[in-house]
This record gives sequence, C-alpha cells and structure tokens, in this order.
Amino acid sequence: MNTLPPPGCPAHSQLGHEPLHIPEFAADPHRHYARMRARHGSLVPVELAPGVPATLVIGYYTAIRILNDPDRFPADPRRWQKNAPQDSPILPMLQWRPNALRSAGAEHARHRAVCSDSLEAVDLHALDRITQRLALELINDFCTAGKADLISQYAMPLAFQVLSSLLGCPPEIGQRIAQAIAMIFDGTEAERGNTMLGLAMEDLLSLKRQNPDDDITSRILAHPASENGRELIEQVILFFGSGTEPEQNLIVNTLLLMLSDERFSGDLLGGSLTVSDAIDEVLFNDPPLANFCVSYPREPVLVEGKRLPADQPVVISLTACNNDPAIAAEHHPGNRSHLAWGAGPHACPGQPTARVITEAAITQILDALPEMRLETPAEDLTWRPGPFHRALSALPVVFPPSPPLPLP
Repeated sequence: MNTLPPPGCPAHSQLGHEPLHIPEFAADPHRHYARMRARHGSLVPVELAPGVPATLVIGYYTAIRILNDPDRFPADPRRWQKNAPQDSPILPMLQWRPNALRSAGAEHARHRAVCSDSLEAVDLHALDRITQRLALELINDFCTAGKADLISQYAMPLAFQVLSSLLGCPPEIGQRIAQAIAMIFDGTEAERGNTMLGLAMEDLLSLKRQNPDDDITSRILAHPASENGRELIEQVILFFGSGTEPEQNLIVNTLLLMLSDERFSGDLLGGSLTVSDAIDEVLFNDPPLANFCVSYPREPVLVEGKRLPADQPVVISLTACNNDPAIAAEHHPGNRSHLAWGAGPHACPGQPTARVITEAAITQILDALPEMRLETPAEDLTWRPGPFHRALSALPVVFPPSPPLPLP
C-alpha cells in the first residue's frame, strides 16, 4: 500500500513534486524517469530546487508540440522571476537575460540573428585543426604518467581553450569564466559565480573593443543588431555557458560509453561504428543537458488534460523524451531525431561547431592512448547533482605510459 512521505522528507519536499536536485536523482535518473512516467504520464510536477516547482515534460511528442509553440510557451522568465526565491541556487540558471535563450518574440529573433551570424563565420576546418592541436597539448601533459582524470585534465580545459579561441578570450579571463560557470551549473555559490561571470565578461568586451579580431566576440560587438550595455555581456555569456559545460559533458559521456560498453567498443574496434555514431548514442541516452529548454506560460495552459500554471517553469527533459517508449528504437547510431539540441525556434544554432569539437577531442585521445581503460568501474563513478546537467564528477583512466606526441 502506498503511503505519503513524512513531512520534511528530502525526496518529497513539496507534496507530490519529484525532486530533481537530490543526489539520488543524479545517480540514476533513468530509473526516476521510468517511475515518473508510470505515475504521472508525460507531464510531471517536479521541484528544481527547494521551493522552486516546475513541470517536467517527459513525453517526446508533447515536448515537440511545446517547443514549437513559443506563443503559449515563451522563454521569457521575468514574470516568474518576480516571485521566485531570490536566494535559490538555480536562479542564475533561469533568470531573465537579454539574450536568445531567455527572450521571446521579436527580441528573441534579434538576439538569435546575432548568435547565428557570429557562428556562421566560424571556419569548421580551422576549428578541427585548433581542437586537435589543443587536445594533443593536453594529452602530452599526462601521457607519461599512465593515468589521468579525463574531466579535470582533458575535457574541461579543452572545452574552455577551444571556446576561448573562438571568442578571442585570453587565458586569464577564461579561467575566471570557467570557475564562475561551474559554480552556476552546480548551484554552489551560484550568485557569487554570476557576479564573477559578469565582471569577467566586461573585461573581455573591453579588450575586444580596443583590439577587435576575427573572433565571435568581435563579431557580436560589430553586428548591426547588437545593442550596448548588458545585452552584449549576456550574448557572450550565452556562448560560454552553452559551449563549455555541455561540451565538456558530451565529450566525457561519450568517452565513458566507449570505455565501458563492450558492445560499443567492440563495434568501434571492428570498424562498424564511428565516433560520430557514439556521439549520437550519447545524445539520445545521456545528453549533456538532461533537462532544459525552459519556458514560462503567460496564462494557465491545458495540455493533455492537465492544467499547467501560469508563470511556472515548464522544463523539457531531453533525456526522458529521447527515451520515451513511444519512439523507442533498439539502435541509435545514425539516428538524429533526438532532442539533445532542442527543437523549434530555440533549437541550438551551435550544433556543427559542437560536433566538430567533440569528434576531434575523442578521436585524438583514442588515437594517442589506444589501450586506455577505466580505473574505476562505470557503476562506481559519481554523477554531479543538479537538475539540468548530466555530468560526472571525475572520469579516472589508466593506460601504458607513452612519450609525448609531436604537435601538428
């Protein structure tokens, strides 16, 4: 017989709301999604953080309808923000910002034009070469040791170095930005991280005004649709936020799959599957942003017989939707119908650059250290708590020590 949880139960701090912020959810989200689906169907009342209720969409077709209906599901959070807990650790992730992610209507179209035009000028062949070189430099730093943590020593610095190169950001400012973004994603000292991030961005913009170059930040500054002030800061913040932590997690989650799944690693060694296929499988099963694409209905909305409250976050579970039994397929390689990049007018415009970086990063380390294996069994690895990302705390590996490789 089912009983209600006792008052104060950490797993149900709001009656009937599923908590996404607890370590138990981070450790095994797929089990939680399956239980949610059996209990609630496609729309789940959840708690993103203590005192922050939301609706989590876990049905694929429901998500597609919502993502393509920006009139009823706008991404502007300002009305919600007025009554949100101002000390909540996730407020910096959800609060209004004058950029493409947190705007709607004509403002969104203008912000998105700045982002898309700045990205389209990126030379993907040059990006591949830059990523390969930076990857080899990092590998050479630890290849003689015979062991490494592929997050702190490889994926994390690589994602920041590549994106810093694209944005024309010097290392000193990039390090400050990296620390701030990690604090915001983890929800640890998020407000202090938010302040640090703004100050670092001001320094970067000041530098690029004085020394413009062929980089994304300079293009944003020069774009005819750009406006001065906070908007410029938030446009660059969006690139760093979407291009570092999620990129790092995509690299790491793909490497984990390839190092732990004998089916997959065996196929790769046999040549029937590629690194690109591995990335697609991760984008289906464990995308780096597990729950995101947040919208805020301006009035109560009836969806599948359930009334969603006005001005309360509606969050798309990219992971749960991708694994919805309604679209289940036995094999994912080559199938890119997943929602890992979002869909509709807010779909991520950086997909080509993200894939180039991820494929180059994974190919380089597998080629350089072909006998690499996990030091810790996959089931014993720790996942970082947080309602939005799917992120390991560390990915320790071992391999036969090898001499540094020549740089291209």
